[in-house]
Amino acid sequence: MKLARIGAVGQEKPAIYENGEYYDVSSIFPDFNESFFEKGGLAAISNLKATDFPKISGRVGSCVARPSKIVCVGLNYADHAKETGAAIPTEPILFFKSTTALSGPNDDIIIPKNSTKTDWEVELAIVIGKKASYVSEADAYDYVAGYCLHNDLSEREYQLERGGNWSKGKGCDTFAPLGPFLATKEEIADVHQLSMWLDVNGKRFQTSNTNQLIFNVPQVVSYISQFMTLLPGDVISTGTPHGVGLGFNPPIYLQAGDVVTLGMEGLGEQKQTAIAYQG
Repeated sequence: MKLARIGAVGQEKPAIYENGEYYDVSSIFPDFNESFFEKGGLAAISNLKATDFPKISGRVGSCVARPSKIVCVGLNYADHAKETGAAIPTEPILFFKSTTALSGPNDDIIIPKNSTKTDWEVELAIVIGKKASYVSEADAYDYVAGYCLHNDLSEREYQLERGGNWSKGKGCDTFAPLGPFLATKEEIADVHQLSMWLDVNGKRFQTSNTNQLIFNVPQVVSYISQFMTLLPGDVISTGTPHGVGLGFNPPIYLQAGDVVTLGMEGLGEQKQTAIAYQG
């Protein structure tokens, strides 16, 4: 099943996405949030017939409501580590994106105030289905609700040149577009065989496959759960392959008016226009 959220910012309604249409299930479920996953919402919604509900249209929001946290894995593709001049990690590198960075898959990217180094990153994201603490790799899939597409936008000056950790350059407003839908586990035959791509202004910059992950889905779910409790609805972003703007000589960064399109097999596509901060 594919789950989506439709409506204006802050007014999104939960919906089932099927055959190119969205069906409003807000009469049954308030939202796709922590409570939905915690209280068996996935099992309940799997018994519903989408066409029994009214169609809904409008803006596509983030496919999950604001989670308790967005945990990201850095340098999880060897070719991306190489292009940035970093060593291949021996353990997953973790950082956070702020939950206020969450946005819809086709919302504008707001280039932060005074930013000159806003970058793109196509990624597979995992949505957690139930509370996970000290989970084994063997059991990790039991804690996964499904998967979605994520553009892990990054401000490289803030991330790399302003001290502290990477989160400073990762949590800006609109820097975590999720969706267009959450594909539940049974929708994806093999999460480690998904092709992905990203274009800027129609030019292909990133092309890869999740079979290139250094640390795979059960490994990262298990690993993160050793350090923190993952709650239902939490998001884990698994890293990006080569082709980010930082990796070019000279680097290439987003400018106002640039259009970013990205997609992943089985998880749909996103399209965003970069705009200047208006504050």
